[in-house]
Amino acid sequence: MQVYLVGGAVRDKLLERPVKDQDWVVVGASEADMLAQGYQQVGKDFPVFLHPKTQQEYALARTERKTGQGYAGFECDTSTSVTLEQDLLRRDLTVNAMAMDDKGAIIDPFNGQQDLKNRVLRHVSDAFEEDPLRVLRVARFAARYASYGFTIADETKALMANITRSGELSHLSAERVWVETANSLLEDTPQVYFETLRECGALKVWFPELDCLWGIPNPAKWHPEIDTGVHSMMVLEQSVRVSNKLSVRFAALVHDLGKGLTDPALWPSHKGHEKLGLAPINTLCERVKVPNDCRDLALLTSEFHSHVHHAFKLKPATINDFLDKCDVWRKPERFADLLLACTADAKGRTGFEERDYPNADYIWQAYLVAKEVNVQEIVQAGYKGAEIKQQLRQKRIHAIAANVA
Repeated sequence: MQVYLVGGAVRDKLLERPVKDQDWVVVGASEADMLAQGYQQVGKDFPVFLHPKTQQEYALARTERKTGQGYAGFECDTSTSVTLEQDLLRRDLTVNAMAMDDKGAIIDPFNGQQDLKNRVLRHVSDAFEEDPLRVLRVARFAARYASYGFTIADETKALMANITRSGELSHLSAERVWVETANSLLEDTPQVYFETLRECGALKVWFPELDCLWGIPNPAKWHPEIDTGVHSMMVLEQSVRVSNKLSVRFAALVHDLGKGLTDPALWPSHKGHEKLGLAPINTLCERVKVPNDCRDLALLTSEFHSHVHHAFKLKPATINDFLDKCDVWRKPERFADLLLACTADAKGRTGFEERDYPNADYIWQAYLVAKEVNVQEIVQAGYKGAEIKQQLRQKRIHAIAANVA
């Protein structure tokens, strides 16, 4: 029985990145051997065990043979005769197919260290094509390591395109797609994930509402970058600068889906795209099983981002009604996130990246002064029922007019 540190932990150690999770592979042991030593079995598809003290994951060395469609269509062999090299051969990328023994020696049968040095993400073998999830995984790695200068090998891009053309991507579960997408959104360069998927044709499979935005023009006066798809990626890039929250970054990504529904005869104008975007956002969120908090913030951002962009032109009554529609009185944190997404939208344009965006502060100050209106004073003044709501609205509008507008 021999134990090796494998995968991402070895890769990140060599890159001198913080190692979050450590995965181990065990060669020459059976399930009975692991259980006898106190390990707890947790794997369903193949034997994975938790160490009795550290609770870290130890998997038996295995080979895989494709027997069906999708991510789970594999038959595994975990017999004691499976070698370390055979186990590493089934992995996706050479930089993930290295192992380290207990003395710190690197076992690297597929030249992962050289690819690390050259900053290349390259598939280990043609078996890469057997697992459609790897298209999304490679795109996620591309997003994670873009700041290190990594690019995807041309031959690996070709295999990703082959998988897409085969139709295998449609057999992935929505939950798996969302996990890869959410993890990518939380990376430092999440736009690389979506650009990579678009390049190999995969974006159209799971995110058609986003994919169609490329080639749709915006008015050059407000959008020097012109292209709506390019703008969406720029907004996502800016969202990283303003927030580390998944919901904010997702809202930034999909805020302009309504422009995909504009009649081409009206281009580059997109009047009404804010509400037009609600349906495709809901459709996308249902398809990919997006969490409710991400969906709800995305819907608000789509519907009201133009309100924030035109903040200084809004009447006090319009600002108050906008605050009401966003339910800011009960959910101020979500409203603050809406303003962050709008900030990313404003800065996600060529030449606007470093400009100030006072609109968000202006609207937030309007909320703060309106919040100070005391409803109890209205009740004590003798107002009842619907009159209370009417008086509260009027006093809030007056407060906004007197202190902000």
